[in-house]
Amino acid sequence: MVNRIASGRFEVLPRRWVVERTWSWLMNNRRLQVDYERDPKIAEGFVWAAHSRLLLRRLTEGPIT
Repeated sequence: MVNRIASGRFEVLPRRWVVERTWSWLMNNRRLQVDYERDPKIAEGFVWAAHSRLLLRRLTEGPIT
């Protein structure tokens, strides 16, 4: 939960970039760009699949140099 710091002025929230980065990674998956699914459980499954794909790619790639 985020409390308001001051009304009427913009302040950067800590670690907000993590959420934005995660959403951009997810939107790289074509199936998640448009909401085709009527059942939220199916949409959740596609999010899990997208994250699994990202994590597997990180595990199989060599170290970043």
